[in-house]
Amino acid sequence: MDGEELTEQETALYDRQIRVWGANAQRRLTKAHILVSGIKGTVAEFCKNIVLAGVGSVTLMDDRLVNEEALNANFLILPDENAYSGKTVAEICCESLKDFNPMVRVSVEKGDLSTLGTNFFEQFDVVVIGYGSRATKKYVNEKCRKLVKRVAFYTVDCRDSCGEIFVDLQDYKYMKKKLEETVECELNFPSFQEAISVPWKPIPRRTAKLYFAMRVIEVFEESEGRKHGECSLLDLARVLEIKKQLCEANSVSESHIPDSLLERLITGTTEFPPACAIVGGILAQEVIKAVSGKGDPLKNFFYYDGEDGKGVMEDISNSFTS
Repeated sequence: MDGEELTEQETALYDRQIRVWGANAQRRLTKAHILVSGIKGTVAEFCKNIVLAGVGSVTLMDDRLVNEEALNANFLILPDENAYSGKTVAEICCESLKDFNPMVRVSVEKGDLSTLGTNFFEQFDVVVIGYGSRATKKYVNEKCRKLVKRVAFYTVDCRDSCGEIFVDLQDYKYMKKKLEETVECELNFPSFQEAISVPWKPIPRRTAKLYFAMRVIEVFEESEGRKHGECSLLDLARVLEIKKQLCEANSVSESHIPDSLLERLITGTTEFPPACAIVGGILAQEVIKAVSGKGDPLKNFFYYDGEDGKGVMEDISNSFTS
């Protein structure tokens, strides 16, 4: 990603942010290739931010045809039925993003992520999975980890006013200012499979309840063959049953996961735009840090709950059991 120097046009366009994070960081950004799958409200915010930041290219994957549900919180899709008739979400969002920054190459890739081989992901520096199933997140993360090059992997999920970000940078080195000098730091990240397989009992009770609640929802959707967000209040009894099973299997009290939180997650399947802006902004910030190699990265989960307005970072790894 180190490549050529910035052009005069790039230097002029990105002058303000170059003053913030430097020309070398901006140069890395302009050479970065990012794959984004699943474009709803939070991911639309993320895409807008990285395109404005001046990444090299963004490839979009979302074969859903645009309908009324797709309009929810996604400002990249204009509410004009004649403009999007017969087009996919990725196609419409691609057209909108090109207007934000013509210097960024935005394109569409069709297909199902879960059928793509390892070589497909080799062309990217960052992969972001929005609103994916647990199986898809595991599959893509595994493919990225098999590559010789390091591909930064992220997942993001937003339901109602709650959001979750997962980060896997594998073995990651970055520069950090410490007092009067700049030092090199290194972090080792677990895979998505490793992070969600950590036994619950050793995890501190102060850990965000959303971590456990999201795992329950993932298991529910997978066991019932549901797509992301295909749930309602009618499913609450089954969701609570799965919660009980998971709590018993992990030898923790059911109070670990409030019933009221699970009810919010299965009934508020649409996104709350202010939460989208916050979670999408955090995700963009993390991707920019990972690409530029500057600043402490998020390790390895981030949670936001609009009810209390708090955002927390949680490091969930096997260190709890060692």
